[in-house]
Amino acid sequence: MLRVGLTGGIGSGKSTVARRLVERGAVLVDSDVLAREVVAPGTEGLVEVAAAFGDGVLDASGALDRAALAAVVFGDPAALQRLNAIVHPRVRDRSTELIAAAPADAVVVQDIPLLVENGMAPLFPLVVVVHADAEERVRRLVRRGLPEADARARLAAQASDDARRAAADVWLDNSGDERDLDAAVDALWERRLVPFEVNLRERRAVSAGAPRLVGPDPDWPAAAERLRARVAAAVGERGRGVAHIGSTSVPGLPAKDVIDLQLGVESLADADAVRDDLQDAGFPWHPRIDHDNPRPAGSPVWPKRVHGSADPGRVVNLHIREIGSPGWRYALLFRDWLRADAAARAEYLAVKLTAAERYAEDPDADRYVEVKEPWFDAASRQADDWAATSAWVPSLD
Repeated sequence: MLRVGLTGGIGSGKSTVARRLVERGAVLVDSDVLAREVVAPGTEGLVEVAAAFGDGVLDASGALDRAALAAVVFGDPAALQRLNAIVHPRVRDRSTELIAAAPADAVVVQDIPLLVENGMAPLFPLVVVVHADAEERVRRLVRRGLPEADARARLAAQASDDARRAAADVWLDNSGDERDLDAAVDALWERRLVPFEVNLRERRAVSAGAPRLVGPDPDWPAAAERLRARVAAAVGERGRGVAHIGSTSVPGLPAKDVIDLQLGVESLADADAVRDDLQDAGFPWHPRIDHDNPRPAGSPVWPKRVHGSADPGRVVNLHIREIGSPGWRYALLFRDWLRADAAARAEYLAVKLTAAERYAEDPDADRYVEVKEPWFDAASRQADDWAATSAWVPSLD
């Protein structure tokens, strides 16, 4: 199944998006609903809340008075932490139960208001953020009966738009008509979520297709950062750092719209051990790719493992190499050399343009790569010379 994290600020229209996704066939796990469920009358959660905050947070019938509880915890970090320690584990356990009960081919949408605030984005193969301008959100909350001062305070207490945008694989703007939002959700469902789920279930990586260079995309660094965090979360302690490498890691360099990452491991046995974890996180394994061409040519091959992306909206090459190996070092050196040397960047771009033009209609990326091989052999010596004169040391950044 595909798990999608859905979030957005209060008043953004997140519930509208969730409703539309359910209409299209998604399984919804709503954290707000579960947060009410786990403190409903007769639950252990409600007993603990009353014990922690007193009977003043209960109404005349013995149910939770949410307004009274909000008045106690809002603006009091220690009180909010006590409340979260009661509610969050129960919501997490109930979410796990619901997800386990979903069909194997489901698109499970987890509606989590504080997904960004709680650092949960890397735990999902895809994160969707619903956005609306702050003033529009305030107007919506006031129409619901919330005093304007309270509405603005709620907005200020949540993550910033910049923080949400950094976490978003998909950014849905809900500042306009609801019909426009429904159309955007429908397109997301049909073009991305459904094929993503199929690719994920069938362990199939998307292809970049014929080589086509595009101008530098300002979103490449942010996309790479999201993917780095996702890979790191998937592999845990077996990983030894994830780096953004390749052409999209070099500012100002036109490139194919493909994010290349390098995961360092102590041994390729560790790479094999986390294979299924990476595949579950959205990175299918390429079983037929097991080495790099060495530099210089003719040396023994450089072993590695490679995973791709199941997400049709983002092509990824995830190279897994042993820390300190020639291939691991070269990937970082080549990136840093191009970043530092404008002449080298221009020369490499010329080679890329020639290769892309020659194979503009060829979906086989191997031929595009082969054209560049002679240049790589000569460039590797130049890069080594630059490393020696610049006192270069490998860095993940």
